[in-house]
Amino acid sequence: MRNKIHFFYAIVLVCIWQSAMAQSNLDSLKNELSVAVSDSTRVRILIKLSAGYQFENIDQAQTYAADAHAISEKNNWNWALKESNNRIASLAYIMGDFTTALKYYNRYLQSAFSLNDSVSMAKALNNIGQTYTDLGEYDDAYSFLTRGYKLARTINDSLLQAICLQNIGHVFKELGQYDIALNHFIFSAQLSLKIGDLDGEAYIADEIGSLFVSKKDFKNAEENLLKALRVIRERNLLIIEPLTLTKFAELRLEQKQFDIALAYYDSAYQLFADSKNVFGVASTKLGKGKVLAQQQNYSESQKLIGEALSTAKLLNARILEIECYEQLSLLAEQTDDSKKSLEYYKSFKATRDSLYNQEFVEKLFQNLSSETEQKDSEIAQLSLSRSIQQAEIKRQGLIRNILAASAALTGILLFSVYRSSQRRKSLNKLLIEHQAEIKKRSLELQQLNEVKDKFFSIISHDLRSPINALTGILDLVDKDQIKPEEFAQLVKELKVQFNHTKSLINNLLDWALLQMDKLKIQPEKINVQQLVDENFKMLSSIHLKKIEMINRLPEYLFAFADLNTISLVFRNLILNSIKFTDSGGKIWVEATENENELTISVSDNGVGIDTEAQSILFNKTAGYTTRGTANEKGTGLGLILCKEFVERNGGKIWLKSQIGKGSTFYFTLKKG
Repeated sequence: MRNKIHFFYAIVLVCIWQSAMAQSNLDSLKNELSVAVSDSTRVRILIKLSAGYQFENIDQAQTYAADAHAISEKNNWNWALKESNNRIASLAYIMGDFTTALKYYNRYLQSAFSLNDSVSMAKALNNIGQTYTDLGEYDDAYSFLTRGYKLARTINDSLLQAICLQNIGHVFKELGQYDIALNHFIFSAQLSLKIGDLDGEAYIADEIGSLFVSKKDFKNAEENLLKALRVIRERNLLIIEPLTLTKFAELRLEQKQFDIALAYYDSAYQLFADSKNVFGVASTKLGKGKVLAQQQNYSESQKLIGEALSTAKLLNARILEIECYEQLSLLAEQTDDSKKSLEYYKSFKATRDSLYNQEFVEKLFQNLSSETEQKDSEIAQLSLSRSIQQAEIKRQGLIRNILAASAALTGILLFSVYRSSQRRKSLNKLLIEHQAEIKKRSLELQQLNEVKDKFFSIISHDLRSPINALTGILDLVDKDQIKPEEFAQLVKELKVQFNHTKSLINNLLDWALLQMDKLKIQPEKINVQQLVDENFKMLSSIHLKKIEMINRLPEYLFAFADLNTISLVFRNLILNSIKFTDSGGKIWVEATENENELTISVSDNGVGIDTEAQSILFNKTAGYTTRGTANEKGTGLGLILCKEFVERNGGKIWLKSQIGKGSTFYFTLKKG
């Protein structure tokens, strides 16, 4: 007992010493900041202060990050914007504000791309994927995480590979694919052990413990969670401790140890509240609500779960939202409120169906199968290459022996050997050319597969959500469970969704016609000013943003082009401007002309596009897209079609943009 007391006091003394040292470092940095003269030095110190305060005083950490970002923007330093965007995103993630985190992680990725910083690009891809996982957007999460892993493997960064593999395993765990998830966790742990990543032990043990809780293997779950908690406290990993405490609470709830479960939830709640993590606070409220329901304290349970649901909707955290609906449905059933139970169940089912779908799971298995086949092929090719190489060595040795024994042969034999050598060189040259041609064809096929996968993803994901939404609403209408005023609002929201879906379907059909060379271009004399007015009128009626649209084209401006394809070009360019312009902004269309040609411009005063990102916007294999100012989701298809259609009409398209000041897209047409 005395030894335990001594050990406890030793731990307390170590913690006090570490805290004092950390505070001393922060005080030293603040002193440096007070005397710093150059902006570049101030930015670096502010970034360090923000990181140092993120668990001490998160408000202060945000202030330091915002100051660093302001200086970076003022000087237009990409390196500084990269670091400050990452800081702001990380703090938002810690607080559970995943929408803000995504916004700034995407900016972090753009800055890293412009600086050709592969390490930061891999980190950004992983962070974006991890954030999408917490939001329940598993298709986006898997896409970004696998891209991050491939880039980390390319640059031989084992730590990033381990982190990406762990997060990919987390996606499979959430989808119920426990064996696949466990394999990813084990491989991640092996990489961490190999490079001496001590923190990784805590993260992996936490994930595996959670996996065993889901499988109801309580012995292994407790063993791994205890291991995770031990390493967390040894390594002072504050960000993960409340997550592990939450999983301990889930374990005790499964074991029906309700009072212990509540104690764990209370501890996790306090840690989440201290770091102002609203998502974490909501998740603990849901957990406590489940425990209280088991204890038949239904009113308090319903209150807590309702608060968690409100936060989930605010954060667009669909996993949390699904769990809240399910628990509220069960709670209403326990209190004999069958009507409420049915309403909550319908909301639960509609949200879950939009998130989990068999097609996406099958797609993940196809990707895994493809990766396995690729590895088998690489091993087979390597074995074949080695066999050929060994046979060649033996053959050359035999030739040397024969030549050594036959030195007295006549000049005819020497001439024959010379001819054979020349023929072998010729054959080798042909073989190299053939291999280069195969490599070229393989690259083309890979690019075509990437294009195919991109558009299948668009079809399976972007078309599913509005259809599921309509199905759910029609079901409620059929049951006469929607009030007239609610129905009017739902119709308004559905109109926006389905107009977007209509535009997407039209783009997909036009793209399909392009790929099959079935699209007929029929040039005619068209009134460009009238065409722009029609598109402005249509698009302003289906979007909720209040954006001023200005047509500065002359009344009688004519072009000689195909009406349908050029109308689609205007529609996509205007939609793109709407997406990246805040409410209260402006979009305007202008034109200049010479003797034979019109140059038309579509401009906005929105957020702008990074210089390096501009070079890949029209590349159909790049798959570049990002969210709009109101978190609108894009597909990257519209601009690709614009390029194809403008070129089919004999013109060209390009853009100019500056971050924070807006973008202008230009294209040319023959004068009518």
